[in-house]
Amino acid sequence: MPKVIAAFGEVMMRLQVPGYASLAQESSLNYSFSGTGVNIASALGRLGHAGYLVSTLPDNPLGDAAIAYLRKLGIDTSFISRGGKYVGMYFLENGFGVRPGRVTYTDRLGSSFNTADPAMYDFSTIARSIDVIHFCGITLSMNENVRGQMKTLAREVKANGGTVVFDCNYRPSLWGADGYTFAKPHYEEMLSLADIVFMNEKDALYILGMETKREDRAEQLGELIPKVAETYGISALSGTHRHINGDNTHSLKGYLYKDGAFHFSRTLTFSVYDRIGAGDAYASGVIHGLLQGYDPVQTVEFAAAAAMLAHTVPGDTPTAGELDILRAMGDHRSDVER
Repeated sequence: MPKVIAAFGEVMMRLQVPGYASLAQESSLNYSFSGTGVNIASALGRLGHAGYLVSTLPDNPLGDAAIAYLRKLGIDTSFISRGGKYVGMYFLENGFGVRPGRVTYTDRLGSSFNTADPAMYDFSTIARSIDVIHFCGITLSMNENVRGQMKTLAREVKANGGTVVFDCNYRPSLWGADGYTFAKPHYEEMLSLADIVFMNEKDALYILGMETKREDRAEQLGELIPKVAETYGISALSGTHRHINGDNTHSLKGYLYKDGAFHFSRTLTFSVYDRIGAGDAYASGVIHGLLQGYDPVQTVEFAAAAAMLAHTVPGDTPTAGELDILRAMGDHRSDVER
């Protein structure tokens, strides 16, 4: 049965250098609007749910352009408030071969979302109107004001019997020099409120400070994730392991820990057109599978296939519907579909 799902997060303007040139080489940029919340709400909308975004955009032509773009993605914008003057921006340079892709942020802390007064949101009404709320660790890194809003909304949703989803999504550049120490209590609070969590063994080791004597990543995952689930009372945890191959293809394997057991997808190997946003496609696949009552193996296979497809299209936001993903799971390939 379709659910009403909201994501709390910033809308950012993505300014992409065409092709594989650097910022210093090019004089033109392609722009779009994105963000983890945008990607999640749009992807789940394509999977048949009602996708809402909880955010703030400036009440000016730039904000109008963002609203129009979100509506084109199928996102319900009725929970978006208007105020402030700015939209956060980032510049994307595509990597090639041994040269990695690069994201450069502008001063996003001055954006309408990150300076919004809590009074601009009616969290009680939002919580009563939705089944699921999604939060991201990138949003958690912004400032105390935003962190307070996240925790308030999470508590409201829990109090109304809704499901709280938290994607750890730790970014060292956003937390500062003492990032792990500073971030830990905030992550612990969000984990204690969450029902579904996206993380891997690195998050348990570095953010939560858990210890293991194992050196293999898979063995660390197997030891630490059950401890996280037990410590914080989380019903489902999921994530991926990625390997970049010598021929520029990527290999990805997903896991889902639920009801005391691990379930893994096949390892998928594929070419990459645009990597940004693929993690949100994976998360959307897991959320959809859990909400629809898929069995755990089908859920993680569905999510991995969704992530694979997200690597094949330009832009941050996943475009695949359920049929597209089911076909990819069946290794469906054709030259042209007619």
